[in-house]
Amino acid sequence: MEMQQIRYFVALAETLNFTRAAEQCNVSQPALTRAIQQLEHELGGPLFHRERNNTHLSELGRMMMPYLQSVADSARAAKVAALSAKKAENVTLTLGAMCTIGPELVADLIIRFQAAHPDVAVKVVDGEARSMIDALEKGDLHLSLVGVPEDLPDQFHQLPIFEERFVIALPPGHRWAERNAIRVADLDGEPYVSRSTCEVFKTVAREFASRGVMPKKVFSSPRDEWVQKMIKAGLGFGFFPEHSVTDPDLIVRPLIEPEYSRTVYLATMRGRPHSPAVGAFVREARRHEWPALAA
Repeated sequence: MEMQQIRYFVALAETLNFTRAAEQCNVSQPALTRAIQQLEHELGGPLFHRERNNTHLSELGRMMMPYLQSVADSARAAKVAALSAKKAENVTLTLGAMCTIGPELVADLIIRFQAAHPDVAVKVVDGEARSMIDALEKGDLHLSLVGVPEDLPDQFHQLPIFEERFVIALPPGHRWAERNAIRVADLDGEPYVSRSTCEVFKTVAREFASRGVMPKKVFSSPRDEWVQKMIKAGLGFGFFPEHSVTDPDLIVRPLIEPEYSRTVYLATMRGRPHSPAVGAFVREARRHEWPALAA
């Protein structure tokens, strides 16, 4: 059974006139007649009764009508969806974002993108760095914002979009509140509220230890809002990317001697065919006004 046979059948069933059905399908009447005959042979019986001035559906034709109509409707819908995807219309773009990236940064980009591309819906999936990378590789994400200490494998294309330093978050009234910066050496023995999803702290902790600096972990959570609440309550200090601190009551100070920073990339799979919507998002990310690394 071929798609054109189904299309000819539906047109003839609607018009009940071979001439008009052929004109509607932009085909000659003999070609339409042959296609209907081939379909009848395949289905095992006549689909139409042909009388001098009266063409009408047979019993088999009436039985087949809803099925073949559904196939024709689905084919038309598929063509419309494909055309929309080609034009980046009525499609959904799935963006991954590490949960350690400040939500305001992602929100600003999405708002700008959707203002320029209102027919594209954006679905944001957040999670730990490893899960975002795995989802991107499997095709569950179209692109993802990632920033990890190690280089990503070669199959990923990485567009650097912004760099941010790591800072120390303190509760209001902390004894270090008057300082302009916090030295790494100052953290030795200090109570530390841990972000368990921090993708760099294991590396940083090893460097701390090599300098004889051992903070005392008193709390750990994968949820930044919990960590910030505990810091605000006075439980200890936190170690954050500067744009991830969302509680305005927390005191934020640069970490120095040494400083730490990370680059956040917009990653896609190298060599994978991408929709126009993905290309449009990458272009918008390039134009977006990302925060600059403070001097």
